[in-house]
Amino acid sequence: MNPGGEYARDSRYITTRITADGRDGFPVEAGRYRLVVSRACPWASRAVIVRRLLGLERALPMAIAGPTHDERSWTFGLDPGGRDPVLGIERLQDAYLARDPGYDRGVTVPAIVDVTTGKVVTNDFAQITIDMSLEWAAHHRAGAPALYPAASRPEIDAVNEAVYKDVNNGVYRAGFAGSQKAYDVAYERLFARLGRLADRLERSRYLVGDTVTEADVRLFTTLVRFDAVYHGHFKCNRRKLAEMPVLWAYARDLFQTPGFGDTVDFDHIKRHYYVVHRDINPTGIVPVGPDLSNWLEPHDRAALGGTPFGDGTPPEPVAPEEAVPAGHSPLAA
Repeated sequence: MNPGGEYARDSRYITTRITADGRDGFPVEAGRYRLVVSRACPWASRAVIVRRLLGLERALPMAIAGPTHDERSWTFGLDPGGRDPVLGIERLQDAYLARDPGYDRGVTVPAIVDVTTGKVVTNDFAQITIDMSLEWAAHHRAGAPALYPAASRPEIDAVNEAVYKDVNNGVYRAGFAGSQKAYDVAYERLFARLGRLADRLERSRYLVGDTVTEADVRLFTTLVRFDAVYHGHFKCNRRKLAEMPVLWAYARDLFQTPGFGDTVDFDHIKRHYYVVHRDINPTGIVPVGPDLSNWLEPHDRAALGGTPFGDGTPPEPVAPEEAVPAGHSPLAA
């Protein structure tokens, strides 16, 4: 947070890439890397969804950090002994320091760690999901959707840029604003963009074309957190998502699509935002609500045409070891 004005995200990411040709020194190799995420984080949730939609679970195993962290790092408190069973570390920070002992930037998720060395390869969240679609193609499941098709990339990129500036990062610019003026600007840009997105989605089931793409994944991870945290915690309170008919139906459509809602942990989401952000919520009290059962109500979006996976198929059911705990989602019985 900037006490004097606008919130500015630290975007100094580790941009090394894992590619099919290994040009950065890290070739795609099944089982070599570990995707570290927290279900609380919207940026990490993108990677969780894309990995599942493409069927990369076996090729790219996943470590799930707990929903809260301190000033040092995300931790592996969900695992026995508080250590990731593969990397053998208690804190994600250890993998960053293994890469660079003088590392002084954010210890963020998602991060991909080279298991052979214990070093972080990349935390460039925007590129990670694109590379899952393009560089990891040899390991996609049969029937995997084309989330970043060549013919649609310019349009997807344009939508993603606008959504990132005004929505994905826009809620943070409102929530962490250091002045009334900065908050007002972020607030107005957020809801203006949501209005334009609603206009677009009133005519089309998905953001680009007639199937799910990378653009839908990126918008979904903000929308699914909107009523639970952004509306109140970040003061984005013109309207709840449930009070925006088009976007609410669109979000429910995606939530009910295999690969989306079955990755969402509302308990972790709420605990992260309300516990970690003590400058915004000094008491650390986590709200009980909102009621989540309405995420399973009919959405009627199929009438707009299109199918989520095009000519492909839905992913297999979530593996038990990666299932969202019972009670943390209306889909987690």
